[in-house]
Amino acid sequence: MSYEMQLRLAAILAVLLVVSAVGFFGFRFWQRRSRRKALLLRLDRIAYDAAHQVLVPDGMGGFIHIDHLLFTQKGMVVLDTRRVIGVIFGGDQMSEWTVMSRKHRFTFDNPQPALYDRVAAVKMLAGDAPVEGRLVFSNLGKFTKGMPKWVLMLDDLEVEFPVVNRSMRSAPGFERMNESWARIKSQLRPSPHAFTSL
Repeated sequence: MSYEMQLRLAAILAVLLVVSAVGFFGFRFWQRRSRRKALLLRLDRIAYDAAHQVLVPDGMGGFIHIDHLLFTQKGMVVLDTRRVIGVIFGGDQMSEWTVMSRKHRFTFDNPQPALYDRVAAVKMLAGDAPVEGRLVFSNLGKFTKGMPKWVLMLDDLEVEFPVVNRSMRSAPGFERMNESWARIKSQLRPSPHAFTSL
């Protein structure tokens, strides 16, 4: 094979590699964007209003990141979303939770204490409005030994927090809740942290 032919083959291979890489990363970007859009539509159904990827004052001069903050029929809800694939072993008293899949085994810090901090930060702004928090895991994960406190799988979200009845905006008590929500929103800032999609 001549040197010129080798150069042509090398150029063709380089182009194919670039096209493959662009296609792969483009597909991954599209998947991530589609998951994000589906999640936001789902959250929109259970909330009168929402703020996503925000910083809230922590009461000590700093700010704390919140994935999703919702104004629901039950009050304010802080959601910490996790895309974890595999069997998850976690409990309220465990400092680390373990994930096992076919290819990997890894641990991560128990996310409950961080959720408590986020809920406490929102409560400081909410006045007497109720504030709850949940850790929402994608349906790609599974807790086989029982669900720790405040943990939900994505498919259980609408069971825990029903679709809002928008006509309830005229119900007694709604205006007070709306004032609390407005007070909270006025203190939020956009967060620089990446979006965690399910």
